[in-house]
Amino acid sequence: MSVTTTNLVQGPGTLYVGDFQATEPAESAVNTAPAASAWTDVGGTQDGLKLSVDQAWAELEVDQLITTPGRRRTKQDYMVETTMAEATLENLALALNGGTAGSGTGYKSYTPDYASTSATQPTYKSLILDGWAPDSKRRRAIVRKVLSTDGIEIAYTKENQTVYAVKWGAHWVSANVSPIYLVDEDPA
Repeated sequence: MSVTTTNLVQGPGTLYVGDFQATEPAESAVNTAPAASAWTDVGGTQDGLKLSVDQAWAELEVDQLITTPGRRRTKQDYMVETTMAEATLENLALALNGGTAGSGTGYKSYTPDYASTSATQPTYKSLILDGWAPDSKRRRAIVRKVLSTDGIEIAYTKENQTVYAVKWGAHWVSANVSPIYLVDEDPA
């Protein structure tokens, strides 16, 4: 058995959020924070950042074979999950796909979007996950069109930190643009 220990990866990532179709950083800038004019660091997270891909396949079958002769993909879902450790109103708005922010002397406020209907076009966002690749290099995952898809809880307890657990679903962008894109820093 052969194991290349420099291919083993471990370490925390950083999550950035931008508007849908925000200018993506150049591939050569994978080891540099994205432009603050387009991307906002959401701050500390707990239990890491997770990018998952769920696929569904339909089996083909024929009378002449007992073994499945092939499959066709019928669905593919990309998800990003994390727990935002900084319980800011800005992160709450991100977890709830928008709303209205306000401020005045000595206060900030937030009102969730409560008047949308199923016919209302939601406000999509984009995400960047900066993490690690083999050889202690950097890896960037760009998720181009997302919505927070799960409910959230805001718990205030004696024993636990208040956090926002969030799951974003990625969506189709166009025939020429993939929903996700990954780039590694050059290992040379």
